[in-house]
Amino acid sequence: MTIEWRPGADQAALIARAEMLTQVRHFFAQRKVLEVETPLLCQGAPTDPHLESLLVNTNSGIRFLQTSPEFAMKRLLAAGSGDIYQICKSFRAGESSVRHNPEFTMLEWYRTGFTLAELIAEVIDLLQQVLGSQPIFEASYQQLFEQYLGVNPHPISNDTLAELGQKVAGRELDNMTRADWLDLLMSQVVEPKLPPGIVVITDFPACQAALSQVAEDNQANQVAKRFEVYINGVELANGYVELLDSDELAQRFAADRQIRRQQNLATDVGDDYLLAAMQQGLPACVGVAVGLDRLLMAITGSSDIAKLLSFPCGNA
Repeated sequence: MTIEWRPGADQAALIARAEMLTQVRHFFAQRKVLEVETPLLCQGAPTDPHLESLLVNTNSGIRFLQTSPEFAMKRLLAAGSGDIYQICKSFRAGESSVRHNPEFTMLEWYRTGFTLAELIAEVIDLLQQVLGSQPIFEASYQQLFEQYLGVNPHPISNDTLAELGQKVAGRELDNMTRADWLDLLMSQVVEPKLPPGIVVITDFPACQAALSQVAEDNQANQVAKRFEVYINGVELANGYVELLDSDELAQRFAADRQIRRQQNLATDVGDDYLLAAMQQGLPACVGVAVGLDRLLMAITGSSDIAKLLSFPCGNA
């Protein structure tokens, strides 16, 4: 049997990645944002039902490979680190496609005292620096759903939303939450119709708040104070006005675990260290995560993430 030992990425891709990482680090050095490192092996893991962690046996017991450095970075913020960023490996079970690899490279950063609008502007500045000038389009989640689906995603009933989702899916789907139906409609109907260039989507439904704050918009809808950024139709970044209330965080963890029980997913997740840090006090901040492999896809024009990884999952 012949073993394919060669890299998945060619020399040009390796050089492009190195240049991208240099640009990113220069961007934050100019802004005096501190680069940090946090563990890849963690005792805590996200409760989000859409994220499944990889487990590792260690001499100290089971550990989770981080799906993002968010929890540990927030502990640094609570300890007084100030503005920080990190470039690191992250891991998510079951994610493998032309846009996914179970092991991937993430850029995550946090700004204290920034508004969400200021963070969005900084994300756009970074993307324009590494990609060159791009058209920019910004819209709310509601505007896109009204434009492409003819419905307002905030007041629509769960039953009507499910009926619309079943029609789009073309088959019956079980154990779907309101957030699941919204995700399906976004991915199947809205995303394919997004304009080229940089697209910023704001004011997500409250059921998709994750670890962001929730507030009223100008129509009295409860919306998550978060945004996502797409480049040429591919999701690239996800940013929040970060939740500061430890009691609310504990309630969201519990609600996620309930959904996990209903979907027969692991429920031994969450992070007591993060809860303790937030009880001590997390400074008012905003944060964003950017998939650097996907950014490299946009830089190089590649349609397959495996061609940009030195050794993708099937060849590692």
